[in-house]
Amino acid sequence: MKKLNIVQYGCGKMSVYTMRYVFEKGAKIVGAFDINEKVIGKDIGEIIGDGKKYKVKVDNAQNFENFLKTHDVDCVIVTTMSLLADIEEAFLTCARCGVNAISTCEEAFFPQNSNPKAFEKINQLAIENGCTICGSGYQDVFWGNLISVLAGATHKITKIKGKSSYNVEDYGIALAKAHGAGLSVEDFDKEVASADNITEAARKKLINAGEFAPSYMWTVNGWLASKLGLTVKKQTQKCVPHIAKKALKSSTLGMTIPKGACTGMSAVVVTETKEGIILETECIGKVYDNTEFDCNDWTIEGEPNTRVVIERPATVELTCATIVNRIPDLMMAPAGYFTTEFMPENFYKTESLEKYVLDLEGCCCEGECDCHDHK
Repeated sequence: MKKLNIVQYGCGKMSVYTMRYVFEKGAKIVGAFDINEKVIGKDIGEIIGDGKKYKVKVDNAQNFENFLKTHDVDCVIVTTMSLLADIEEAFLTCARCGVNAISTCEEAFFPQNSNPKAFEKINQLAIENGCTICGSGYQDVFWGNLISVLAGATHKITKIKGKSSYNVEDYGIALAKAHGAGLSVEDFDKEVASADNITEAARKKLINAGEFAPSYMWTVNGWLASKLGLTVKKQTQKCVPHIAKKALKSSTLGMTIPKGACTGMSAVVVTETKEGIILETECIGKVYDNTEFDCNDWTIEGEPNTRVVIERPATVELTCATIVNRIPDLMMAPAGYFTTEFMPENFYKTESLEKYVLDLEGCCCEGECDCHDHK
């Protein structure tokens, strides 16, 4: 089978790794797109920073759809924003062109419980044009499959508690601002926390209208419930600011956060299920001081209790490696918006990515077998 042709959509911090990992896993970046005039026109080697010339220049995102229509593309990697509404048009463009797409967008991981309107729109278009769309990344392994595997070694579960922290400096200005970094406490309450001080009925109305802004754990709890076969009865979300104990410089925000202002926030999501199992999860995103580091801490309470703590995970690199390793699963999945709880657990790819994509033309059953899904 030919090497896979990949397009990079969004050429910021994450693409430094996704593009290099694609090449090192035996596939090719055949196109790259962005809206930032500072990177448009650059060879992707300048983005990757490896000193090589790949003869692929970053193009204006306005030309993205035409490129997909006129080139042989196996998959698009979308590394831009955190909400599905922000990447919806990129996903719809891929779906219209019948091109598989995978994104680091946190809401894209499981948008059924936060933006079902956009989810269904993308899903139907992808089905019509025979391609697959999904979200993946760090949460796929460290907040998802890691927990479900541990659950498989548990006799009885009463509660699953999770807490994960990350430095918003590593992910760009859009994410930092979404976490309230740099805001005063008063502005945080008005611009961030107030969005969750609403009734359950009001929240459902926002969700159905596609106007709800979920925290990362909102979608993770939905994914875990789906993976574990749980029925969600009620789910709540609360955002709490983290306060600077001293002035803290942020290169991403281009400012010094004053003492007493917000460095970021904790988003706490509690999910009650009909089966009696409670999911209580927290993600902490903020500008770190020099004593802080990433940590992933999960506990399964029941019989027996199990706790797993991962200190200093390289969340950016782990996110990007997960995305690239997921590409064969994406290409083999049924057409539509297909979330990863229904895919195999992600695993290390020792060979070129195309080796893990079954060649339907060479299938002994001529596409009529049930050994895998045919698009």
